[in-house]
Amino acid sequence: MEVKTAVLEMRPTPQSSEYVATIRSLRSTTVQPQVEGIVRQVLVRAGDRVRPGQPLIQIDPDKQQATVTTAESQRASREADLAYARQQLARLQKLYEAGAVSRAELEQAETAQTTAEALLAATQSQIRESQVELQYYRVTAPTAGIVGDLPIRQGDRVTPSTVITTIDQPEGLEAYINVPLEHAMDLRPGLIVELLDGQGDVIASNPITFVASRADDATQSVLVKATLRGMPPSIRIMQYVRARIVWSNEPALSVPIVAVSRVAGQHFVYLAEPRDQGFVARQTPVTLGAVLGDSYIVRAGLEPGARIIVSNVQKLGDGAPVKPS
Repeated sequence: MEVKTAVLEMRPTPQSSEYVATIRSLRSTTVQPQVEGIVRQVLVRAGDRVRPGQPLIQIDPDKQQATVTTAESQRASREADLAYARQQLARLQKLYEAGAVSRAELEQAETAQTTAEALLAATQSQIRESQVELQYYRVTAPTAGIVGDLPIRQGDRVTPSTVITTIDQPEGLEAYINVPLEHAMDLRPGLIVELLDGQGDVIASNPITFVASRADDATQSVLVKATLRGMPPSIRIMQYVRARIVWSNEPALSVPIVAVSRVAGQHFVYLAEPRDQGFVARQTPVTLGAVLGDSYIVRAGLEPGARIIVSNVQKLGDGAPVKPS
């Protein structure tokens, strides 16, 4: 039987484990309103890019606008009172100089003017405060970035403790990975973390930059972080992605998956063994490790230089004559 063969040789083989990573922003700003009220309009959507000061939501300002209007009408009244007090003081000063009024009446007019000035200043301060607070009813972006989740809807009531959204800056991203405790002793900064897409292709490769000194008592895992040097087009903040930590890249043997058969829980491969003038298939038990691409890592059972059969494996039996091609 004609078969295809491959000669085993030691090759640098990454030893790795796959986990799930969460993509987070290094610079993320939480947006909360400074006033309470009903949301009249939502001006952005999740995922929008915004600039500093760009409006995000509009809270109903009618009540605060009425407060400003009332304060402004009071200012007109205070200005009229001050104008009258000044006229009275000027008139009494002339009468006092002519001896027509007493010193006490003049001082009373001076006090009235001082009181009117103080009341006007207080009203103007109240107007400025009300106008500043009125601006808070339009919530704006504190910084440039990408709008995160936006759970607020038109008609919702918000308070200063309500989280409206987050503004994330995509220039600084980190992959958060929770690694089980059995691998905690192997963790160290500098190990390579590979992010994978849905097809298993590597879309980003970055070293571990942080290893937590304590384990999470709820998940019994250790948090590690890898800072992303760039943002792959398919990556979004708070996205879950496949992540592979490469523990080492030492030489090792590997065999194609198609060359492996399994009987009663034991893995076997067939070697093309010279016999007389030809070759026979020799069934050989092997101990295999993790799957890497389309191959198994060989832990035991094979040596470099072995010639393994990689085709028609299901049709072979131990000792069957074969013709390597």
